[in-house]
This record gives sequence, structure tokens and C-alpha cells, in this order.
Amino acid sequence: MKHISSVQNPTVKKLLQLQEKSRMRKKEQLFIVEGIREITLAIKGQFEIKNIFFNPSLISETTVEEMVGDNVELLSLSNDVYNKIAYRGSTEGIIATIKSKELHLHSLEFKQENPLILVAEAPEKPGNIGAILRTADAANVDAVIIANPKTDMFNPNIIRSSVGCVFTNQIATGSTQEIINFLKENDVSIYAATLQNANAYHLEDYTKATALVVGTEATGLTEDWRNSATKNIVIPMQGAIDSMNVSVATGILIFEAKRQRNFR
Repeated sequence: MKHISSVQNPTVKKLLQLQEKSRMRKKEQLFIVEGIREITLAIKGQFEIKNIFFNPSLISETTVEEMVGDNVELLSLSNDVYNKIAYRGSTEGIIATIKSKELHLHSLEFKQENPLILVAEAPEKPGNIGAILRTADAANVDAVIIANPKTDMFNPNIIRSSVGCVFTNQIATGSTQEIINFLKENDVSIYAATLQNANAYHLEDYTKATALVVGTEATGLTEDWRNSATKNIVIPMQGAIDSMNVSVATGILIFEAKRQRNFR
């Protein structure tokens, strides 16, 4: 087994570039995942593990092999090298390079006739995206679609903030118009969360094929969504402000839809 003890090793430099640069992740079609739970969820989500890097002082080779099997190359790291690469505050001693998947709209597969889909337009903060993915996983939605993404979905901060739910959700990306066309082609009703010309969210029916669409807190949804929506919906505000965190709003809308579906 290869052991890496120098932070100047070319492999270490490449790992750091994969962490820090979206361009590098796209070029290599690889991304970095750290932690036992996250790597386990990636395997469960049928992502291809390319390499495993581990610190023997934190996790045993036997434990690693039990996680990933014997078809993945293992490389051991010294404490200095592992600490250089690890980006989490609490660490478990294991990092993987994983092959990216193409997140095409037409790769989505719906197992039921009335899928519940979440669409988020141009979310900027990895923490919000991660929270949205956690909520989507908790509600077992059929798909999460990101319109006009500002970052790639395999950004380490998204993986970390989603606690691996980037692997448990069915995800696609596309432009706003591509997604609108896709939803209409599949007879999915569009409910756009917006302040303009909107009905209270709890008065609508989400039991048929439904897409709940949320925008950013700063600018909301673009006009294309408002004009294309089956209905515009709003969460009534009772305080001094007129909006809330997008991940919180997402949770309210999704679980109202799940309530109407008897949490199925």
C-alpha cells in the first residue's frame, strides 16, 4: 500500500485543488468526500469511489476495507498530510475521491405518477443548499432540481452541510427555461413561492404531480417562474419582515405537501 508523508506530494496538491476549485472538479470529473457517513451514503447512492485516503492513527485499514470493499485503491496518510487535506473540524480519518455524475433533467426517474419535486432557483450559499437537501431527504421528495446553479453540487461545503444528502436525493440541474419545459412536458403543476399575485400556500392542492419552486431571499424568483406557474403561493408573514430563510420556507412548503399526501 502506498503511504504519503509529504504535503508537497503531487497527489496532495491535486486533492487540495479538487477541494478548492470547481473548474478542477469539472475537468477531472472527480470530487472529494470526507467522513464515514458521507462516504457510506455515496456508496449507497451508487457513486463510484476512485480512491480512499486514510490516516491509520484515526481509522484502521480493516474498518476502511469493510466500508469500501477490496476493489478500491487505499492510500495511507501521515498526520501532517491528513491534517493538511481534512477540512472538517471533527475528523474521522477518511477521505475519498469520487467520480462525478451528470445531473441531467432527463436522467430523473419518477417511481410514482404524482411525484413531489422541489426546485430551487439560483441558490448561492452552500449552507442553504445543504439544508434544502437535508429537508428534501427528510420528506423523501422524488427529486431536487437546481435552476441556474451558482456552484457545482459537489462542492465540499454542500456535501458537508447536507451531511451527505447530496447522495440520498435524486438531483438534476438546468436553466430556468429548461426546467419549466421539462415540468410541463411531464404534466407537473408548478407552484412558485413569490409575493406577487399569490395565494396562501396552505390553500392549494399538492396531491397531484407537483413542483414547489423557491428562489433566493434577496431577489426571489425570476419572472419566468411567476408567469409559468400553475399558481403563485406565499407563506403569510405575521411579523415585521416579508420573507424568511429559503431553507425554512422550503421545509414549510414540502411538509404541507406531504401532509396533504398523508406523508406518503
